[in-house]
Amino acid sequence: MNTIAERIYDFLKGFPPFNLLTRDQLLAVSAAVDVIYLEKNTSVFDVGETIENHFYVVKDGAIGLYRNDSTLVDECDEGDVFGLRALLRKGNYILQAKAIEETIVYSISSKLLEEYITTNPLASKFLMHSFISNTRTEQDSGDTTIVVDQQNISDLQSADYSKNPVTCSSSTTVKDAALLMSSKHVGSVVVVEKCKPIGIITDKDLRIKIATGKVPISEAVTAIMSCPVKTFPENITVAEAQIAMLKHRITHLCITKDGTPNTELTGILSEHDIIVLRENNASALIKEVKRSTTVEQLKNIRQRTEQLLERYIEQEIPIDFVSRLISAINDAITQRIIDFSLKETTDKPPVKFAWLAIGSQGRQEQLLLTDQDNALVFEDVSKENYEATKTYFIEFAKKINADLALVGFELCPADMMSSNPKWCLSVSEWSQQFSRWITTPDQDNLMLCTIFFDYERVYGDMTLVNQLSDSIFKSIEAHDIFLNYLGRNALQNPPPLSFFRQFLVEDDGEHKDQFDIKARAMMPLEDTARLLILSHNIKSVNNTIERFEKLVELEPQNKETYQFCIESYKDLLRFRTEQGLTNKDSGRFIDLETLNKGNRLKLKRSFKAVKSIQELIKTRFKLSQLM
Repeated sequence: MNTIAERIYDFLKGFPPFNLLTRDQLLAVSAAVDVIYLEKNTSVFDVGETIENHFYVVKDGAIGLYRNDSTLVDECDEGDVFGLRALLRKGNYILQAKAIEETIVYSISSKLLEEYITTNPLASKFLMHSFISNTRTEQDSGDTTIVVDQQNISDLQSADYSKNPVTCSSSTTVKDAALLMSSKHVGSVVVVEKCKPIGIITDKDLRIKIATGKVPISEAVTAIMSCPVKTFPENITVAEAQIAMLKHRITHLCITKDGTPNTELTGILSEHDIIVLRENNASALIKEVKRSTTVEQLKNIRQRTEQLLERYIEQEIPIDFVSRLISAINDAITQRIIDFSLKETTDKPPVKFAWLAIGSQGRQEQLLLTDQDNALVFEDVSKENYEATKTYFIEFAKKINADLALVGFELCPADMMSSNPKWCLSVSEWSQQFSRWITTPDQDNLMLCTIFFDYERVYGDMTLVNQLSDSIFKSIEAHDIFLNYLGRNALQNPPPLSFFRQFLVEDDGEHKDQFDIKARAMMPLEDTARLLILSHNIKSVNNTIERFEKLVELEPQNKETYQFCIESYKDLLRFRTEQGLTNKDSGRFIDLETLNKGNRLKLKRSFKAVKSIQELIKTRFKLSQLM
């Protein structure tokens, strides 16, 4: 793959629907993308033009979408997709797309869309839901346009409605209802009869019917209420709620047990609730990160990310999807902090560098706020410039690590951070260090390999990262016995059940009698996925689930085992996240007494996956001889 395609791949993988494609699918798309540079006020397409067989992604700058009368309909910035709905609709463009400033866009053909994107179930599902949730109606033009926001899956969620609706009876006077609304600080009152909704009064009704004198305030609420009410079920999605409000031209929906007026009222969903939800989705948070100017603002965004995670988990959004979204927000925060540091320093970086996330962050599996793990690689320099260069980057890293801690990512107790001189090295030093670990695979070096071999570039030069990957595989090729030692290390945690099929728990210490879900269940799957993907010489696939998915493709004969591992790891990741959110900690140690029978069975099922994958690597790498 050429350098331009690599840069396109590196950019697109951060935005949906492209981040939902397999690595091979996205590489194929990236290699065929056309790059278009636009001066300010240059059009991509105009109203009335025949729709071309392309849609577009904004790389840098901003694109405005305008009606024929030059009214700005929407503004697309970095990562936003435009022209896709028009492409699917065919005919002529109904809006003009014009550069608001100097802009670079990627043009992607309909052939690529059909071959790689719509054939991918996750990406296709995302686009379908995005059409519903992000469609803005243009009444004057009689058509709609779509902008697919970054990481936006709020349309998949059940709407978060108020579960304590304010109600009154049909005999209540308008005055009493207005006083009730005022005292409860709400914008509506539902009129009920035997707990069933028969009408609704909103602020708008009071303004139009009472404030104008049309109806006396002493009248019963039945004189001004809207009826019959529009009722919907408790599992209504955000997209369905938006469509209902647009269709019926209303701002409040009554939620009932079965979605009909014939059952008990259980909640009220307002237009304001939808707005609040949209302001706190992944897309909105990432955009806020990019527009932030202080670390304090980033801290607030990260706290809201935790709330977003709770909502996603509660509403059972697929955990692999959630982990990508939360990782994208974490990466965006880190990138912004690095931007702050670069702007604040008077001395610019002396050479090219890259900031790496390692461990669970590098695998894009850090859902909860845990301590930070990172490293820094910089370009090789001459001996006389080395000390000054390294000193610069260590001081630079200290500032970034400190700011990340202020946001909420605690400093690593083991000092696995870029500010540690051991983990702030030139590309040659990193390559030499990797080689030492591989050629001398003692327990300490193997432990470091399991952490540092799971890295992901967050910021900086990709060429340096590629050099690191090349050096790892070159060393492994020269010392292939290393994989056997790595395999033996992956067997250090066998399936965590005793002879009597009981959970193996901690014997002593702070977590006595608790189950370590990370070490005893998740790490064995992470370690085996890493080992197998390294044995296939596959680069840039770091996520555990994605590694097993790639192995399904590479080894169809073991498809059943790998798919079992995928489902088990998803269960474990979700379970640890739920525990962490409940207990306000890392979710690593679990009090088994708090688990119900269903959760215990789910945990035990995942241990079967650990056993099956460990048996596979034991046979493949002849590990019985090394045990």
